[in-house]
Order: sequence, then C-alpha cells, then structure tokens
Amino acid sequence: MLRPMRLHATVLIAAVATLFAFPIAASAQLKVLMSGGFSGPYEQLLPEFERSTGVKVSTASGASQGTGPQTIRAQLAAGAQADVVILSSEGLADLAAAGRIATGTETDLAQTPLGIAVRAGSPKIDVGTVEGFKRVVTSAKSVSAPGSTSGIFVRDHVLPRLGIADQVRLKTTPRGAEAAAMVASGEAELAIMPISEIVHAPGVEVGGILAEEIQLHQVFAAAVVAGSSQLDAAKRLIAFLASDAAAAAIRSGGMEPVRARRP
Repeated sequence: MLRPMRLHATVLIAAVATLFAFPIAASAQLKVLMSGGFSGPYEQLLPEFERSTGVKVSTASGASQGTGPQTIRAQLAAGAQADVVILSSEGLADLAAAGRIATGTETDLAQTPLGIAVRAGSPKIDVGTVEGFKRVVTSAKSVSAPGSTSGIFVRDHVLPRLGIADQVRLKTTPRGAEAAAMVASGEAELAIMPISEIVHAPGVEVGGILAEEIQLHQVFAAAVVAGSSQLDAAKRLIAFLASDAAAAAIRSGGMEPVRARRP
C-alpha cells in the first residue's frame, strides 16, 4: 500500500498527465498579460507547464484596474497582443463588459485577503480589529496602496465608511510592487495590499491581516482574450493553473485555490 505522501504525489502526477493527455502543436506560443496578485504562484507553476506541453509562454504585466496606460484594459485597447489575461475578478468583469474576453473562458484561480505590508524586521501591528486598523492607519506618517482593485476598495469604501478618509495620508501607486517598494525604502510607513503581493515583495513582510468587517478577499481569475489564435493552448494553461496540481504553489504564495468555474 502506498504511504499517504506517496499517494498524494501519485494523484498529482496523474492529474497533470490527464490534463496534458492531448497534444498541442510544438510551435504553440502564448502571450500572457497579468497583474501582480497571482504572480508568485504563476512564476512557480509556469516552468512545469512549459516543460510538460512544449508551449512557450511570454509574460507581460499590467494593473487589474485603475487609470493610466499601465492597466491591462488600456494595454489591450492600445493594441497589446495577448492570449490569456490573469487579473482580479473585478478587472476581468471590466474586460468582459468591453468585449475583450472569449465568452465562457473566465476561470477563478485563487483568492487572497488584504493585509498590511511593513518594512522587513518591523513588529507586527494590530489591524485584526476595526479599531486597531483605524489607530494604525491614522497614526501612520504615510500609507501607500496600489491604484488598482485593492487600493480602490480601501480608498472608496473602507476609509469613507470608517469616517477616516481625511485623516489617512494615503498615496496610491500604479502597481502593488511600487506600493511595497515605498515601504521598503522608508518613503511610506506601511502599505495596504493583497497578502499575495506582500509575501514575495523584497524588503517588506506581512504586518497583519485586515479585520473581516473591512476585508476584501480578492479573487484572481484568468480568461482567454477574444480573437486569440491559440485557443487550445490558452485553455490548457488556464486549466493547469486551476488544477489540483497548482494548489501547493498557490498556497505558498499567500493564496487559497478557487475551483468554482464561472457560468
């Protein structure tokens, strides 16, 4: 009889083998345009996908939502070529409404809560209660946040609802990596952003996770871009990222798998 660990590994190998049972043309190449929230698991998983399928993948980045030319929506509108997009579910809904997504290909991959990024080596802080969060952010000399989905949620919903919008020195950045970099450099005292972006950002660490009353469990999802000439390979990549074989990498990246396929 197989031991539990060997049995688990056997199940994962079988899942991957089944996933890739049907061949893809050796010349297939995919272009992925993605936001930072899922980048930690993606970077771990992509080499196995390429090795197993022979498909080569090039990856570019953009913000899930917000303003300016760096957003995924703006890049696609400007003519950027992509076969697959990976971004927040809110950003994906915007793309679908704009007719940028192949109908029926939207797939939720993982979710992550919002937390506080502090400079590496700093003590943990109390943001697990609403009152604790209010004390922390109103007393901070400066607070950074991405100008994308998580920052929009904090700026437009959390701070006004708590009545502290005028008391928080909030600085938004185009991307989460830039918000974290402000904390690492000392330009900002803390940042409010997805845990999945904090755990792999240099120079920062998780200081705390926001209270449920003001929490956004941000879902990151993938879809095939409308008009892609690599439909089969694109669907295969999305299926791999949503498979059981991806769960360990997703969890190590500060996220939880989400297996519910959208109707």
